[in-house]
Amino acid sequence: MYTLKTLTGITLAAGILTASGCASIVGDSQYPVAITSEPEGANYEVRNSAGQLIHSGVTPGTVTLKSGNGYFKSAGYSVKLRKDGYAEAKTTIDSSLSGWYWGNILLGGLIGMLVVDPATGAMWKLPEVSSASLAPLTPVPLAPTVPGAITQAESIAPAMKK
Repeated sequence: MYTLKTLTGITLAAGILTASGCASIVGDSQYPVAITSEPEGANYEVRNSAGQLIHSGVTPGTVTLKSGNGYFKSAGYSVKLRKDGYAEAKTTIDSSLSGWYWGNILLGGLIGMLVVDPATGAMWKLPEVSSASLAPLTPVPLAPTVPGAITQAESIAPAMKK
């Protein structure tokens, strides 16, 4: 049979597993997210859902972001990218439910599922990359001039003199 020491170890291990969340053990509540752009060298700003500036830099860059925004709330971020000669680009970084959160059914129990992972934000994950393409600004093309052609202003001028 089992010795008291073995039973104590098994009980202790089971207690630790049920007192913490599976996603908290295996996953994380902060993730590095690479910010990239085409073309590279764009200035970027990352803001949280309240509009507060979290990080700024130049692409390519990496920022570490929290995946949760409170009890049972996922985090969301907006990214604005700017580069001279290009139109401003905007993108979002949104959390999604971590697959490890469902591990609470087997390992973390109700405490992990309803308390630990939702409170720490570990029930959420963020994408590894946020990317945007910046469209080049093109100058407004001028109408081509044809030698000897009459412009609209020249065609109206004789009628206005009458």
